[in-house]
Amino acid sequence: MLFIIKVTTNKEEKAVDMVSARAEKKALEVFSVLRPHGLRGYILVEAENRESAEEAVFNLPYVKGIVGKTIDYEEIKNMIEPSVESISIKEGDIIEIISSTLKGEKAKVLRVDKQKEEVVVGLLGAVVQLPVTIKIDNVKVIRREEEPEEP
Repeated sequence: MLFIIKVTTNKEEKAVDMVSARAEKKALEVFSVLRPHGLRGYILVEAENRESAEEAVFNLPYVKGIVGKTIDYEEIKNMIEPSVESISIKEGDIIEIISSTLKGEKAKVLRVDKQKEEVVVGLLGAVVQLPVTIKIDNVKVIRREEEPEEP
């Protein structure tokens, strides 16, 4: 059974470490403790029963409690299983920044680093052009640079 645990935001990693250490120390029937990417303020605990999950998280710092309902694997499958995405951002594309302090700004892609999953962009509205490095997750393509048609 999968249990949702409410934890202090930005302390998910510490909570995962503490819950897994307690479960291992007390030999509880907890099979996994995880923090899915993009899910803030919550961790997931897979345990044999609710009592094991409650004992694993009871009175730990950063842990606020167990959310009432259990969840099925199908509900969190997209958060856990890696999805193969081809990076379709190319140099010259016009993008919009969808998070961070520059949210809503439009920029032109200067360089793409697929290993680091980052793009270097130049802001379109800036008076002085400074290259800005942003994670690919934080941008969306709004216009492609037209590719010349081959004869």
